[in-house]
Amino acid sequence: MSKTIAIAGLGWLGQPLAFRLTTLGYTVKGSVTTVEKATLLQQNGFDVYPVEISESGIEGEVQALLNNADSLIVMIPPGLRKNTGADYVLKMIHLLEEIRNSSVSKIILVSSTSVYSDSQGKITEKDEPVPDTIAGKQLRQVEELFINTEELKTTIVRFGGLIGGSRQPVKYLAGRKDLADGNAPVNLINRQDCINILVEILKQNAFGKVFNAVNPYHPKKADYYIQKAKELSLEPPTFMKADSNEIFKQVDSENLKTFLNYSFKISI
Repeated sequence: MSKTIAIAGLGWLGQPLAFRLTTLGYTVKGSVTTVEKATLLQQNGFDVYPVEISESGIEGEVQALLNNADSLIVMIPPGLRKNTGADYVLKMIHLLEEIRNSSVSKIILVSSTSVYSDSQGKITEKDEPVPDTIAGKQLRQVEELFINTEELKTTIVRFGGLIGGSRQPVKYLAGRKDLADGNAPVNLINRQDCINILVEILKQNAFGKVFNAVNPYHPKKADYYIQKAKELSLEPPTFMKADSNEIFKQVDSENLKTFLNYSFKISI
C-alpha cells in the first residue's frame, strides 16, 4: 500500500480527503494555488505547497509536492464551465512533464461524467466516451494523456454532479421558471462517497482502472429538484414540458462493485 500521497488541489473535496487519509496513517501532501492559502492550511497542520498551473507553465513548489510521493491524486478544477477559453489539456501536459520527473508512479485522475454525451443514453465503464462539448472533449483528451503514459499506472474516476455540505444544486434552481431537461435522470454523488471511493482505490491498489462514480439512484431532474426544494423550504423550480422521446445519459458503474466491492453509503 502506498503510504505517501500527494493531492494536487486541496479544495472542497481535497481537504476532507486529506484529513481522512491522515487518520488512516497515510502521509499526505497537497497543493493550493496561492501562498496565502498554503500558509493558512499550514497553520492548520496540512503539509501544503503553492502550485499554480497555467497554459504557459507551472509556478510554485511542484517538485516539493511530488517529492517522495508514491501516488498522486489530480483533482485540479479544469475551469471549463465558465467559457473562459481555458486550455485544460495544455495545463495537464505541463503537470505530466513534472510527474514524469518525480517519484510518482501511480495516479488517480479525477475526471467527470461530462466525457459522455446525452446521445449515449445508459452508460457504464464498458462504453467508450463520445463527448459532444468542448469541456467533455478536453477532459477526455486529458484522460487519454495519462492513460497513454506508459511509466504511470493511472486510474480514472469520473464523478457525477458533486453534492454535500453546503453544496446543494437546488439552491441555484429554486424559484426559476421553465427549466429544460426535466426528464433527464440525475447523475449525482455525495462528497462522502467520493472520499470513500478514492480511499478504497488506494487501499486496494486499484490502479489502471476506470470508475464511473455516480450514485445508482436516478430520479428525473424535475421530480428530484422540486422535492429537494420543498425539503429545504425553497420555492420549487418549474420545468418546461418535455419531449418524451428525448434521450439523456444515465451513468452507472459496474467497476465499483467488480473491483472495489463498493456500495454507496450516502443517500443523495
